[in-house]
Amino acid sequence: MYQAPRGTQDILPAEQPYWSHVLRRIEHFTRLYGYERLSVPTFEETAIFARGIGAGTDIVDKEMYTFQDRGGASLTLRPEFTAGIVRAYLEHGLHSRPQPLRLYDLGSCFRYERPQAGRYREHHQLSLEALGELDPALDVEIMTLTWALYDDLGFRNLAFQINSIGCPRCRPAYLERLVAYYREHQAALCPDCQRRLTVNPMRLLDCKADQCQPIANAAPGAVAFLCPECREHFADLRRYLDLLQRPYTLNHRLVRGLDYYTRTVFEVWAADIGAQASVCGGGRYDVLAELLGGPPTPGVGVGIGLERIILTLKAQGIAVPPPPRPVAAVLYRGGAAKEVALRLLADLRAAGLPVTCTYGARSLKAQMRQADRAGAAYALLIGDEEVAAGVVTLRDLAAGTQETVPLGEVVGRLRKSAGEGRE
Repeated sequence: MYQAPRGTQDILPAEQPYWSHVLRRIEHFTRLYGYERLSVPTFEETAIFARGIGAGTDIVDKEMYTFQDRGGASLTLRPEFTAGIVRAYLEHGLHSRPQPLRLYDLGSCFRYERPQAGRYREHHQLSLEALGELDPALDVEIMTLTWALYDDLGFRNLAFQINSIGCPRCRPAYLERLVAYYREHQAALCPDCQRRLTVNPMRLLDCKADQCQPIANAAPGAVAFLCPECREHFADLRRYLDLLQRPYTLNHRLVRGLDYYTRTVFEVWAADIGAQASVCGGGRYDVLAELLGGPPTPGVGVGIGLERIILTLKAQGIAVPPPPRPVAAVLYRGGAAKEVALRLLADLRAAGLPVTCTYGARSLKAQMRQADRAGAAYALLIGDEEVAAGVVTLRDLAAGTQETVPLGEVVGRLRKSAGEGRE
């Protein structure tokens, strides 16, 4: 028996109502905030992710699915969307459109990491990106959109975790102080942090190893080293969040896992979902376009994992709308009745009415059980007597009543009943 690869999942029919509900709400809020869909390839040149995300990050060093194609090019399945979206923005001259340009994409991302609750090697992500504007109000817009989506879905006890990690002008002084601090505790660091200390010191604060937690908790924060511009940007961000009454906590350890971040970084946390309280994260990336060979282009975005949303919906006991039920099930007995049933099914579906049918040589009793299991409102019974009379027996499965309806009137009758049901 073959099985799905480790770290992947089959999203079965019973799970689909969660996904359909979340996707509908995403479509609503992206339209409400004016974000346009931009679809990027599933794989890109490896250098796009290596340069943008950064050497020394777990994603680049350990988690990317990289392969060489038949032409010798090094390609990587996208571990996230932002680098590809910025590449498309630059390649297609989207800077010529009114700025900021609000974009989003939605689909699979791939990371080779240890599978756990809500975390898969193939996972699905919503990426919201706003390019071409430095104003911290745009940061707050992305954060507010994210909050509005979660609040609409029914998440409880939402709060932001925020930090500012500065810009290329002020970050070197902070990194120098951070490295000096960690050198004092080098012997106590885990092997990964021993390496990060020389390769990518910002990642030290992101370590999850138990032995490194006290060291990271007492480490100096970047906010104390911000240049005047970054300090003003962060102060404005906090003022806008206060204005909108969005609770937040300043978290000096919040640096996110990607090198392209500058200034604002944030996560949204929710209650009752176990140790992994974070449901999404994002921030500003004002240097990414330059890293990819383009002109200076400010940007801010967020990545929202759909599996994480669905895990939280379940953990918080939030109900989602059930899948739509068929208006009717067509039941038949005999070869002539089957032909009438097939024509009737085609007519009903052409009229936009969702109907179902159980094929084969099952008894009417077995077909009725299937109709009931499918949640159909009506059963349309066709046998030899109905064929001879040109009628259908229409049975209301909830009321247990039935009547005879001329074959030519069935579509109109069900359309009227379906309309009344929607009211």
